[in-house]
Amino acid sequence: MTKKSQDRRQFLQLAGAGAVVSLTGARSSLGQNRRSSGRRPRKPQFQLGLASYTLRKFDLDQTLAMTRRLDLKYICFKDFHLALDSTPAQIEAVVAKVKEAGLTLYGGGVIGMKNEDQVHQAFDYAKAAGMKVIVASPAPQMLPMIDEKVRQYDIKVAIHNHGPGDKHFPTPSAIYKQVKDLDKRIGICHDIGHTKRFGADPLAETEKYADRLHDMHIKDVSAANENGKGVEIGRGVIDIPKFIRILVKIKYDGIVSFEYEKDADDPMAGLAESVGYIRGVMAAV
Repeated sequence: MTKKSQDRRQFLQLAGAGAVVSLTGARSSLGQNRRSSGRRPRKPQFQLGLASYTLRKFDLDQTLAMTRRLDLKYICFKDFHLALDSTPAQIEAVVAKVKEAGLTLYGGGVIGMKNEDQVHQAFDYAKAAGMKVIVASPAPQMLPMIDEKVRQYDIKVAIHNHGPGDKHFPTPSAIYKQVKDLDKRIGICHDIGHTKRFGADPLAETEKYADRLHDMHIKDVSAANENGKGVEIGRGVIDIPKFIRILVKIKYDGIVSFEYEKDADDPMAGLAESVGYIRGVMAAV
């Protein structure tokens, strides 16, 4: 057996996950960090969840069942699983089904907010579903109206960065520049994969804009440029153990949601590997 295989097996035992993960060197580096600090490390305050865009090819019942199989407790619905134009009765029925599955519907998105009607719809939708956060892709000119609605509804808005090709909000820094003078409930859903693909440092931006992080989309990518593709977490170019340590350092206490975009027709193997990897890192910090 090679050293790499031994490291992988040891980490799986630590994580208690049945997924096959590749975490070469991560556990040893975490241990060295503990020893060098001389202090008892803080534990993560955040919870793991799922961005349901991951399961976009599956219906609501399948999505809830698959989320439960992963032992994730929190879910953010894309409109595949709860349509934006749903009636109050339809929303109530879906929310009840989520609760019956033992899950918490904490947010919705990514939701476009390109005009006044979409802004009104998004807030009414989130309120009816009991969501705490709207993960949004707004037009910049809608920000003053969103600021008013946040004060009225007391629902957070987390603007999602989309990396290359997003002319308004490619990175957290671009979001922060446009929201820093608005209500603090308007902030960032940091997609670390898109930040990496843009060529920026997702770890540095997570730490720098900690006070405006209202949601996190965790993923890994194959390259730090626009050609980077989604891969199983731990197999890409993002330093995931260091990222988790930063979340602990800044005391992030929101949700970290998996948005696994690879293998849309059959995502469970790669998604389970990714979840197992993150749980292993969390256990080791």
